[in-house]
Amino acid sequence: MPTIKVNDVHLFYEDRGSGEALILLHGLTGSHHMLMQELEKFQADFRVIAIDARGHGKSDKPRSYTLADHIEDVIQLMDALDISEANLLGMSMGTYVAQGVAIAVPDRIKKMILISGSTHAKSEATGLLAAHADEMEGFTFEEQMAHLATHIFHQMDEVGKWLQRLPGGLTPEEQEAGAKALAQFDFRPQLHTVTADTLVISGRYDGLNPPEEGQEIADHIPEARMVVFEHSGHAPNIEEKEKYMELVTSFLKQ
Repeated sequence: MPTIKVNDVHLFYEDRGSGEALILLHGLTGSHHMLMQELEKFQADFRVIAIDARGHGKSDKPRSYTLADHIEDVIQLMDALDISEANLLGMSMGTYVAQGVAIAVPDRIKKMILISGSTHAKSEATGLLAAHADEMEGFTFEEQMAHLATHIFHQMDEVGKWLQRLPGGLTPEEQEAGAKALAQFDFRPQLHTVTADTLVISGRYDGLNPPEEGQEIADHIPEARMVVFEHSGHAPNIEEKEKYMELVTSFLKQ
């Protein structure tokens, strides 16, 4: 399981299969293990590269960093691995990174799958976390997610099994650094420049990044396709796994 130094940090990643590159980008406080089923599924047809983002998993954990760092990390990793063109699959935070990469190097991104995403950061006065801020004062990010789980996910049994399979998370300080990196971004003015064939997936019951935010991504990216999973929250890849796998497989192979 290799590491590579890019953009002044060592990133851990898994590199399996051969063919067109498919880069997997996980969510906040997670690691590549969040997308392990995608890694195992698509390695038969693609060269799948699953990254632990800086500040996460087995990668270096600087005290502070930005979303721009995450974006540049992916581009420099592509350069270091001699990947001229790639497909991107991002979940939650990974959708922010993917959008940034597709804007920065549009000619190098062929297809993009964005799961439970948003075009921009929410202000302190809006969104699910803001609505419940008073009752969660002093909570770590993981504690906030646990407290709000029923507002974020829909198929709680499936999500619970999935979360139990994931390795331990970050320290409170590492969680804070990860969240601060996402505090300010807005891709809406630039998304029209994206040339990647794009599939946007949202869960009907996702209170964190609700479907209207996924639709906003699709509205800004030329010819993007939007699909709402009617029985999912923030993790449609887990909550409606069979439908999700069929949809993504078809999209990647078309």
